[in-house]
Amino acid sequence: MAVIPEVSSTNPKPTTMVKNPIKNILLGIAIACVVIFCLAPVMWQLLTSFKVNQDISQVPSVYFPTRITFNHYTELFTRRPFWRYILNSAFVSIISTAFSLAFGAPAAYALARLRPWGGKFILAGILIITLFPGILLFLGLLEIIQKLHLGNNYLALIIPYTAINLPLTILVLRSFFEQLPKDLEDSAKVDGYNTLQMLLQILLPMTIPALVTTGILTFIFAWNEFIFALTFITREEMKTIPVAAAQLGGATQFEIPYGPIAAATIVGTLPLVLLVLFFQRKIIQGLTAGAVKG
Repeated sequence: MAVIPEVSSTNPKPTTMVKNPIKNILLGIAIACVVIFCLAPVMWQLLTSFKVNQDISQVPSVYFPTRITFNHYTELFTRRPFWRYILNSAFVSIISTAFSLAFGAPAAYALARLRPWGGKFILAGILIITLFPGILLFLGLLEIIQKLHLGNNYLALIIPYTAINLPLTILVLRSFFEQLPKDLEDSAKVDGYNTLQMLLQILLPMTIPALVTTGILTFIFAWNEFIFALTFITREEMKTIPVAAAQLGGATQFEIPYGPIAAATIVGTLPLVLLVLFFQRKIIQGLTAGAVKG
């Protein structure tokens, strides 16, 4: 009687993959080149803000400061009310971001769950508006600002920033609302929640990463916007950081204040960096959820 050999049911040991050191080295070099390419302008501005004027104007260029000075930062806050410019930018950016989220979240929920009549056409219109260049709205907004006498008023910036950021806010939040399970809303309706209570107490707390990610995008746009702030606001004490930095003057008519401009750039960028670092985990969660949805 022939004996049939037993077949082992255990899985064979997985073969260990031999790492290619050359591939890892090339990947590290590529990542380093991308990081240097992205951070080089910021590092140049940072180093320039600490250089003395002689090193800034020297030919050939002095890449690393031989003498460190803080005079450019002190001039920034002594010659002009730069703290006021920071507060102006923060006020306009925070209010416009809050309005964008306050109006965009209900609209996004309505498009994602309530399915209004003509919702596809509304969504297509929002998408077209998102792709529309904001600069082309400049002349029309200028006429509206003049008719409503909103010149030198924070509303002249808050309203356009909210209107421009609202389509993007709706599109981003709509994709997150569509990811939430429908059973949550059915259970909330059984418990007696109306639509507004369900949105505020159940759905919005679950979409905090999306709200943070969208809010930071709208905040950065409002913080960095230049054309509208330059035209609609002419009073010195109401200017925002981009306009104030662009209008920095030298000691004489022919001097370009490279040092104070670099210092203003660093001061204006630092709040955005701190904001992104503070909400880094929420941003990653929001981007990951959006990538899974896509």
